[in-house]
Amino acid sequence: MKNQLSFIILLCSLLTGCATESVSPVVEPGKPAEVVTPALPPDKPFTKSIQKKVAWSALTGWRDDDLLPAWQAFQKSCLALSKQPVWKASCQQASLLKQPDNAAVRKFFETHFMPYQIINTDNTQEGLVTGYYEPLLKGSRKPSNRYRFPIYAAPDDLLTIDLGAAYPELKDLRLRGRLDGRKVVPFHSRADIMNNPKLLDGYELLWVEDEVELFFLHVQGSGRIVFDNGEVMKVGFADQNGYPYNSIGKLLVERGELPLEKASMQGIKQWGQQNPRKLPELLQQNARYVFFRELPSDLSGPIGALGVPLTAGRSIAIDPQSIPQGAPVFLSTTWPNTNKPLNRLMVAQDVGGAIKGGVRADFFWGFGHEAGIQAGKMKQSGKMWVLLPRDYQFPLMSRQ
Repeated sequence: MKNQLSFIILLCSLLTGCATESVSPVVEPGKPAEVVTPALPPDKPFTKSIQKKVAWSALTGWRDDDLLPAWQAFQKSCLALSKQPVWKASCQQASLLKQPDNAAVRKFFETHFMPYQIINTDNTQEGLVTGYYEPLLKGSRKPSNRYRFPIYAAPDDLLTIDLGAAYPELKDLRLRGRLDGRKVVPFHSRADIMNNPKLLDGYELLWVEDEVELFFLHVQGSGRIVFDNGEVMKVGFADQNGYPYNSIGKLLVERGELPLEKASMQGIKQWGQQNPRKLPELLQQNARYVFFRELPSDLSGPIGALGVPLTAGRSIAIDPQSIPQGAPVFLSTTWPNTNKPLNRLMVAQDVGGAIKGGVRADFFWGFGHEAGIQAGKMKQSGKMWVLLPRDYQFPLMSRQ
C-alpha cells in the first residue's frame, strides 16, 4: 500500500490537478429544468473542520433572520438529499410543511435539527467569506472582429481518472489529463490554450467580446450570454482542466501593480483595461481553465455542484470536506466592505476551486450588475454553523 500511495502522489504531481470537487450534473433533455441528476456528498470524514455541538442561542442573529427564502432553497436541496438515508426523514418532514410562516420554519429546524459550529482544524472560529455571481456577457454564435474570445465546451480528449475506483480509500479523488500516445499527461493549461487556440478547434460554444469578462466567467462558473438580437443563452460549468486555481488579484498585489484594497473584481477589470499588453501574461498565471455547456433557459438559477439551481442570497459554495453538501448553514458575517452585520441562513449547494478549508464560504449574490458589484467587493470574516438532522451520523468525524 505504501508503494501504491507513493505512485499516486507522484501521479498527482505529474498531472498537477488532484481534485475532490464535484462536476455539476447534466440536465437531461426532456426533463423538468428544476429536477436534475444530483451529486452525492462524500461519506468519508470531514477532514477540513471540527463540528462542535452548540445551543441555538449561540447562532448570532438566528432569531432575527427571515428564514423563508432559505426554506425554499432547502427544499431544492431535498431534491438531491431525499435519496440519501441520513437526510430522507428530514426532507419528508419538510415536505409536510405547506406554506409555512417564519415561525413555523424556525420551529421546524429547532425541532428536527441540531446546530454545530464549524471550527477550523487550528481551533480558530472565523474564516474568509467571499462572493460570486452570475455575470452577463455580450456574445455571438459566430466569431468576428468584435467577438474574438471563445467559450469552449468540454473536449472529448479530456480524461477524468477516478482513483476511488481502484483505491476505495481515495474516494472522490480525481485526476484530469489527456493521452499522448500511451501516456497520460497533464491537460492543456490556460497558457497553452490561449497561445494555441487550434488545440480546441471544433469545441467553440460561443464567442464573447471581452477577455477579462470571459476570465471571470471561468471564476464564477456560470453566466448568461446576450446576443445582438436580444436572445440570451445560459451557460454553466461542464468541466475543468485539472489545474489548481491561482488568484490573479493576489498576484497583482504581490507584484505591486494594485494595492490590496483595490484587488477586487472591479479593480482587476480596470487594471486590464489600462494594461492590455500585460493582460494575457497575467491571465495565464491561473493555469486552470473551465469548460461550459448550454443550460435550459427556464432554470431559476445556475446549477450548483449539488445538482439543484442556486438561490440568490441564500446559496453558498463550501468545501465538501468540511460541510456536507446540501446542508443548511447559518452564516454570521458582514455586508461587503462594511461592518454592517449580515446574519443569514444559507444552504450549501455548490463548491469551488478556491473554496478550501473549514470556515470558508462563497456567497452567491445572484445575477446581474449589482450582484457583481457585491460579489467583487466581498472579502469578509465570518463564522458558520451547520444544521444537521438530530440523528445525523458523522462519518468518523472529530466532534466536540
